[in-house]
Amino acid sequence: MKHILKAVTVAASLAILATPALSATRLKFAHPAPDTDLSHKMALQFAEQVKTGTNGSVVVDVFPNGQLGTDEQMIDGVRSGIISFTLVGLNNFSGMLPASGSFSLPFMFPDRATAYKVLDGAPGQSVAADMEEFGMKSMGFPDNGYRNITNNRGPIRVPADLSGLRMRVNNSKALNDLFQALDANPQQIPVAELYTALETGVVDAQDHPIWVVEAFKFFEVQKYLSLSQHAYSALALVMNLESFESLTADEKTVLVQAAADAVAFQREGNEAAEEKQIEFLISEGMEVNRDVDSAAFQEASKPVWDKFIEDNGSDMIDAIQEASK
Repeated sequence: MKHILKAVTVAASLAILATPALSATRLKFAHPAPDTDLSHKMALQFAEQVKTGTNGSVVVDVFPNGQLGTDEQMIDGVRSGIISFTLVGLNNFSGMLPASGSFSLPFMFPDRATAYKVLDGAPGQSVAADMEEFGMKSMGFPDNGYRNITNNRGPIRVPADLSGLRMRVNNSKALNDLFQALDANPQQIPVAELYTALETGVVDAQDHPIWVVEAFKFFEVQKYLSLSQHAYSALALVMNLESFESLTADEKTVLVQAAADAVAFQREGNEAAEEKQIEFLISEGMEVNRDVDSAAFQEASKPVWDKFIEDNGSDMIDAIQEASK
């Protein structure tokens, strides 16, 4: 009988060890992308890897489609701890971290490989370290792609083609300054409100990476897509710092690895999908032109760089350019 009781006790102990924690730590992951988009798939992969890797002691609940607010509201939510994670454009952090605006300067990166090298290197990690002063833990910089221009007036081939366009812009000062320099009329509108603004003619044009044009269905209210690639746009995956620090060492290790894997997955998928997305937009009736005079646009953007350096100094720009070599 004693042997039987001992066997039962051992079996019960093993069962407890193999069973996910009953009081799991639940973390909210909010982002603005539709649930059909690769960024949402990335979030789901991250959540699944965290759950599996921690044996259920940490569970991540994902909220897509801007359910928990605008980009700015989600960042505030992470800082306060109401939200655990968010995935938004790096440009949204330039108000609190002005140097991070360097990454969004026009024509900063010649290709994605260079952008990844810089973001994963010293310049990106410097921004990541600065985020901790604002209660956030950087978990990586996924790919948002190059920004391109859509509008309803005609193809954009030279800077003069933007003259007079009512242009929706994000909160990047560098991009606001760029479109002002190009004689457009920039207006800041949250992406969640942009479809209606384009549909009703509040603005004539906007600039976003290709995936956004498809995911947010801007092709339904925009006729022309010009592949200007005037600025690289990174995403930032951030976590509430206090929530991260409250985890066990093993749980932290799982989260960091899951984030790295999710970023790699998203970058590879986003880049690979771009040409198919362009083909889809053409099939939906958009007219796409690639014959953009990049040299003319780069020349027109020089005052934007000068103004940025005047306001913020050149330290981060110099670091980016050194890391790009």
